Amino acid sequence: MPFLPAAVTSRQRVRCACVPGHFGEFLQGRLGSEGPVALVTLPCDALAARACWDPGQGFRLWQGGRSVLARDQVRALFAAVRGGTPRGRLRLYAGMPPGGGAGASTASLLAVLRCLAAGRLSPETEAALCLAIEGASDPLMYPVPDRLLWAPRVGCVLGRLPALPRLDVVGGFKGPGRRTDPTDRGFADIADLLAEWRQATGPGAFAALATESARRNHALRGGPDPEPLLRAGRRLGALGIVAAHTGSALGLLFAPGTMPDDAAAVLRGLGLRHVLRFRAGGRG
Repeated sequence: MPFLPAAVTSRQRVRCACVPGHFGEFLQGRLGSEGPVALVTLPCDALAARACWDPGQGFRLWQGGRSVLARDQVRALFAAVRGGTPRGRLRLYAGMPPGGGAGASTASLLAVLRCLAAGRLSPETEAALCLAIEGASDPLMYPVPDRLLWAPRVGCVLGRLPALPRLDVVGGFKGPGRRTDPTDRGFADIADLLAEWRQATGPGAFAALATESARRNHALRGGPDPEPLLRAGRRLGALGIVAAHTGSALGLLFAPGTMPDDAAAVLRGLGLRHVLRFRAGGRG
């Protein structure tokens, strides 16, 4: 059965939706040696997925040169939300590279879902749909996702977290993308970091914990080496680094107003691509 009543599913008009992604995670890992995988995401309004759906006969899917969703995933969304097979014209564009650790899959699913559902589903229902289709999800369906301790393999909130102070971020993507494997639980134990996160008060404390999470997981899992960026960050006056624990995103965290003008150029010189600057935290 579709999630929407017939009165809603019968409306015929072009619908568009835009869903911001994220830029790696402040923290990600297991909560104890046998505990669940949990994360604290870094929202990024500068990276987003945009979808437009024009109902009609037949079906056409356009994703430009960056294909994020498979057709079977789109079919599953139509079946769950509209109660039928795909139809009309669906255009989808993801502003972040697939496998980069920036939420391309979850943001794209949510953008399409909100076109089909006219934004009428609860965050919990959206999370359940995303989890069923992709097997692991980011908490992008919530309004302030960095205030949540999130279980990506279960698709649920494990707890509420303190508000983050404002941080300035510069980052990019290093090396090939790495798609999330929903069965992957080989992450470092971050139970101690989470306990400190709950008590942290200033930008430096949060950045130090994010740096330690990135270093622990790189030592265990590999991926882009954070050490060159750490060295550059010290020269630039950064508080620490942030990384995608599955993916290629790497960035520097700065206290507000302290990022040097040449920070982006330094990252490009280290081989990072799609370099961007944005602000994080500072929300209730």
